[in-house]
Amino acid sequence: MYGPELAEFYDKVYEMRGKDYRGESSYVTEMIRSCFPDARSLLDVGCGTGAHLAFFREMFDHTEGIELSEDMLSIARRRLPGAPLHQGDMRAFDLERRFDAIVCLFGSVGHMATQHELEQALTCFARHLPPGGVVAIEPWWFLETYLDGYVSGDVVTPDHRTIARVSHTKREGAGSRMQVHYVIADRDSGARHFTEEYTHRLFTREEYVKALEVAGFTPDYIDGVLGGRGLFLGTRKGEN
Repeated sequence: MYGPELAEFYDKVYEMRGKDYRGESSYVTEMIRSCFPDARSLLDVGCGTGAHLAFFREMFDHTEGIELSEDMLSIARRRLPGAPLHQGDMRAFDLERRFDAIVCLFGSVGHMATQHELEQALTCFARHLPPGGVVAIEPWWFLETYLDGYVSGDVVTPDHRTIARVSHTKREGAGSRMQVHYVIADRDSGARHFTEEYTHRLFTREEYVKALEVAGFTPDYIDGVLGGRGLFLGTRKGEN
């Protein structure tokens, strides 16, 4: 998943499908500061190619990113030269410092396969926050709102290329499997095709709430934002 073929043009596809990285980063920052007005440092977990992080850097004094896919991280490093970017698993990382806020966007947390893994990840986030620190998580689709068999398709034309993207998502046990077909064509190389597959756990809204509480957060949920999946905010319990 998220291999070198996709990493090259990942952001262009989503931007041309309507994803507003600047707008989302501004909104999440506003929500973080509604909980922690003096937040000055931020860690982006699952930062991908750094598209959100590029804007968070304008809004916070210190930012870092962590990403599992080395192919995606290589794009982030080119986009954000000199930025502290780390390769690692959201379930078990240790950056040996704390941040005022941690974000995990675009449904990345849905890659946790079990409730235990979700709790592991959120507990790891909590270790990197002070009491009063804030976590902002965009979930994958909830089990109760998931549309089985969903199909989407787009054709975009960034630069000199034409890119067709067609996806199909189906229920598999307690999760969903998304298969995405890409066809990329340009006048010099012709057309090529590749496929990517992503699996996500279909947690319920209450399972997210429970995992946040187990990790030591006081959770809240904002419905309908960020493309419809909503946003969880959690404030780490304890005294500053």
